[in-house]
Amino acid sequence: MTSKRFCFSFLLLLLFISCGEYNKIQKSSDMMVKFEAAKRYFDEKKFSRTVTLLEDIVPLMRGSSYGEEALYLLAQSYYALKDYDSSSEYFKTYYTSYPRGEYAELARYYSAYGLYLNSPDFRLDQADTYKAMQQFQDFMEYYPQSEKKDEVQQALFNLQEKLAMKELMAARLYYNLGNYLIYPFPGGNYLSCVITAQNAMRAYPFSKYREDFMYYMFKSKYELAIQSVEEKRDFRYRDVIDEYYSYVNYFPEGKYVKEIKKLYDNIVKDMNNSNSNINNKTSK
Repeated sequence: MTSKRFCFSFLLLLLFISCGEYNKIQKSSDMMVKFEAAKRYFDEKKFSRTVTLLEDIVPLMRGSSYGEEALYLLAQSYYALKDYDSSSEYFKTYYTSYPRGEYAELARYYSAYGLYLNSPDFRLDQADTYKAMQQFQDFMEYYPQSEKKDEVQQALFNLQEKLAMKELMAARLYYNLGNYLIYPFPGGNYLSCVITAQNAMRAYPFSKYREDFMYYMFKSKYELAIQSVEEKRDFRYRDVIDEYYSYVNYFPEGKYVKEIKKLYDNIVKDMNNSNSNINNKTSK
């Protein structure tokens, strides 16, 4: 028990000494004392202390031989603390202030990657997602042969997939709404589903959700066709048939093939019946 008590007391003493030293450094007016301490705390992974000290001296060190390193260290400290908004701002300040600086490539990378890590769930506002994508694209323009090229391309693809998922949810919602709350234009929710899916496939041509977009396009066009007035029905039926062949050409073993084939058969049967009735009337 005495040994445990001694160890605890010793740790408290070290903590007291450490806090006392930190407080003393904080109150110091010597820029270099704070800078050297900040670097030491960074190495010790005491990032909050690093941030506090550097926030005081970074504005004062601007233009000095240490300003570049201090600014980059501040950005890295915020990144380590997972404050990606702050880190991204400081990384951006670094590479705009020192475009040819020693850490310019890494600053651009971490600025974008922090926003990537901060990118929210697809159901939420995607402002950070778009910012991250833009910064990754800028990175690739500046450093097309970077060692981090593969990581950046994968991150970009992941962000695009998140946006594609958001569009898929919108297309699905329009389809599920169907004739409910019809918009004041022909086609209503089904047409909105088609437009959303088409735009998404143009924006994200390699998305893993392409099959789902094509499925909802086919289903929406099918609903538009069978509900259309007679003078538009033949054109819309042919549009559904075209959509069917587009789907089976892309996904001959697709997960929706059986369902889509049944609807396609219904359309073909109805068209044949219509043509047969027309021929009968003509012959009479």
